[in-house]
Amino acid sequence: MSYQCEVKEQAAQVTLSIRTRTAVQNLPQALGQGYGAIAQYLGGLGEQPAGPPFAIYYNMDMADLDIELGFPVARQFPGRAEIQAGEIPGGRVVTCLYTGPYNEIARAYEALSQWMKDKGYEASGVVYEFYLNDPDQTPPPELQTQIVFPLKSD
Repeated sequence: MSYQCEVKEQAAQVTLSIRTRTAVQNLPQALGQGYGAIAQYLGGLGEQPAGPPFAIYYNMDMADLDIELGFPVARQFPGRAEIQAGEIPGGRVVTCLYTGPYNEIARAYEALSQWMKDKGYEASGVVYEFYLNDPDQTPPPELQTQIVFPLKSD
């Protein structure tokens, strides 16, 4: 499968998120609980997310993933308990769209990493995934995930 990789300028986006640690086998539960808590908080404020849910991966240790999960929001809101106000920073990123089951996403990472190496780009060390459709309503082969690698500043 081929992946359309591109460099683009990403605008900064305010967020509400939860940072946590989990093993990869518990990731679906951690994401579901976190997104649910943030959605409930936003609902209590009479607000909706301003975009699809995301996860930021600070490491790739499958036994102890350091992740931040959340939603973009239209404006800054105060945090509450484990829910923190934050921002996805703006800047140059490399991105590609992966379509398929989450457990097969490694192929897209490999393709994107190779494309970056071939073009001479260097990632900043974190990776974002934006989940563009709902896994409860979308068959696994049709799930869409936008993978985003922020680039190191020159």
